[in-house]
Amino acid sequence: MYTESDLVKIAKRENNRKRNYLVVNPLQGKHIPVSPGKALQVFSELAKLLKIYEGERILVVGFAETATAIGAQIAMETGADYIQTTREMIPGVEYLFFSEEHSHATQQRLVKDDLDRIMDKTDRIIFAEDEVTTGKTIRNLITVLEQHYERKIKYAVASLLNGMSEEALEEYAGRGIGLHYLVKTKHDRYPEIADRAVADGIYHPEDASGGEYTDCIDIQGWMDTRRLTEPVQYEEACRGLFEETEKRLPLEGNKKLLVLGTEEFMFPGLYVGKCLEEKGHSVMFHATTRSPISVGSSAEYPLRQRYALSSMYEEGRRVFVYDIGSYDAVIVITDAQRSGQEGQRGELSLRNAVRKNNGKVYLVRWCGK
Repeated sequence: MYTESDLVKIAKRENNRKRNYLVVNPLQGKHIPVSPGKALQVFSELAKLLKIYEGERILVVGFAETATAIGAQIAMETGADYIQTTREMIPGVEYLFFSEEHSHATQQRLVKDDLDRIMDKTDRIIFAEDEVTTGKTIRNLITVLEQHYERKIKYAVASLLNGMSEEALEEYAGRGIGLHYLVKTKHDRYPEIADRAVADGIYHPEDASGGEYTDCIDIQGWMDTRRLTEPVQYEEACRGLFEETEKRLPLEGNKKLLVLGTEEFMFPGLYVGKCLEEKGHSVMFHATTRSPISVGSSAEYPLRQRYALSSMYEEGRRVFVYDIGSYDAVIVITDAQRSGQEGQRGELSLRNAVRKNNGKVYLVRWCGK
C-alpha cells in the first residue's frame, strides 16, 4: 500500500494567491519523470477500489490536465465508458462549463453532445482525480449536471489523494457520493512548506529558434478522450500507436528512453512507454503542463529546472516542462494536430528544451484518419 511520502511532494506555485502550494506526485507521471509501469500500477490500485460498483453502468470522467491518464486507466479496468474534461476548444460541439477555482486556469468543460448520448444509459458517474482537497470542483460539476439532466444519477470519486476536511467528508456522505482514495492527506503543513521554499532553481527561457527533430512521424488512428470513448477500442488504438512507433523509429540500441506527453495528452504516452519497458528498454515518462511552478536547488525540493515553452495547442498559451534528464533518445508523443505557425512554435520550443541534454529527439503525432 502507498503512503503519503510515496505520493506527496510539496512545490511552490508561482503567482497564485488562491493556494501557494502544489502537491506534486512523483509516481503520477506529470511533473516528475517516472517509470510508466510504476505510474500505471498506482492507477490500477485505485481502480481496484471500484469493484464494488460491478454491475452498474458507469461513466468515468477524468479531470484535465493531471488526471486524464488516471481516468483512462480506471475506465479500461472497470470496462466503463470514458470522457475527460478539457480546457481545449473542440469545433462544432456544445459544452457544459464549470469552474476549478483554485487552479491557475479555472475554466473546465465537458462535451455536452456526448453526455446527451450516454446519460440515459448511465447509473453512476465516477470522477477520477489525482487529488481532492475541498471537493468543491466536483460539487460544481455535479450541480451543472443536475441542472441539465433530470435522470437521477449516482456519483463517486476516485482519487490518488484525498485531503478533504471532516465537514466536507460528511457533506459528501450525506449526498451519497462515494469516496475512494489511496492516501488520506492533511494539508495543514503544506502552505508553510511552500512558504519556506527558495525559488533558486534553474529557469530556462523559451527558445523557439529554428531546428529540426531527429525525425517526425504521423501515426493514424487517433482516439480523442475529450470525446466519449469506449475502453476496449481505446486500448486497441493505443496498442496500434505503440506498434507503429516501435516499427517506424530506430529504437534498437537505445536502451534509455524518455517519452514525453503534452498537456492533457498523457495516457497514450504512458501506454507506449510501458510497452517499451516490456520490450527491455529503460523508460521514463512525464509531460508538459500549464502549471507555473517555482523550482529550487535544495535536496528536498521536488523540482530543479523549469523550461518555458509555447503550447502546441493554442496560440499565446505558456506551458512548461520540468527536469529533463539525459537519455539515449527522447520520444515526444502528442495529439496536437498541425496548427500552422503557433503549433510549429510549440514544437520548436519543446524540441529545443529537450535538446539541451539530448541528441536524438523524435516527434510522434497521433492523427485522425
